[in-house]
Amino acid sequence: MTLEDNDYLEASGWDPDVTRQLINAATPMAKGWFRTQVRGLESIPSAGGALIASNHSGGLFTPDVLILASAFYSEFGYDRPLYTLGHDALFTGPLGGWVRRVGLIPANRVNTVRALRSGGVVLVFPGGVYDAYRPTINANVVDFKGRTGYVRTAIEAGVPIVPTVSIGGQQSQLFLTRGTWLAKRLGLGRFRSDILPLTVGFPFGLSAILPPNLPLPTRIVVQMAEHIDIAAHIGDDPDIGDVDAHVRSMMQSALDQLARERRLPVLG
Repeated sequence: MTLEDNDYLEASGWDPDVTRQLINAATPMAKGWFRTQVRGLESIPSAGGALIASNHSGGLFTPDVLILASAFYSEFGYDRPLYTLGHDALFTGPLGGWVRRVGLIPANRVNTVRALRSGGVVLVFPGGVYDAYRPTINANVVDFKGRTGYVRTAIEAGVPIVPTVSIGGQQSQLFLTRGTWLAKRLGLGRFRSDILPLTVGFPFGLSAILPPNLPLPTRIVVQMAEHIDIAAHIGDDPDIGDVDAHVRSMMQSALDQLARERRLPVLG
């Protein structure tokens, strides 16, 4: 580990002991409730930085980070950090220090590049909440809303991208609409929100984020595709749009395969 690695680890605040405690406490509940399975961990390079780009599912109570983190640390141990990009709001208030200790880092390019160059593995959901609240009818569609910043970040850091998909999360309740039209009508843009999703679930029935319904015990399966070495696959002067299209194509193929394997809603 280089001096730069140590500098970033110290600056990030990641604490392997606190992370282990969280994973050990939460994993049995997540596995028991969602009956999780993670495939393709060998796609993550055994050393060095890598950017895991995944779809995002499950709305407010998305279990994506916990599922992936649990599988990652089970495979690689706690000597290697898994960082997850988070909104700036997560780092304010009393929880700000704690979320850093379990691996969340602010989602900006400079910070992410530093994490990747330090040898960290970084998990990003390019579609963000827009993706997490996609309608259940479009549950098996990869949609990043045209966001390609993750590609620029991987190129700048010189690391591979690991295309990753999960299935089942959009069956944890019925996602009716992202409510972009409603958010616009109510002027929520001034609060930096372009969605006001409507869902139906348990125990409150119809919900517009609040009151929050609890997730049904849907089976969630995660598939990691072969990692993409951008220079080798695309070339030394890659077009951002071409790389993004290639990543999403691999993700869509993997998600289509998971959908073909799924027999029943919720039960899997």
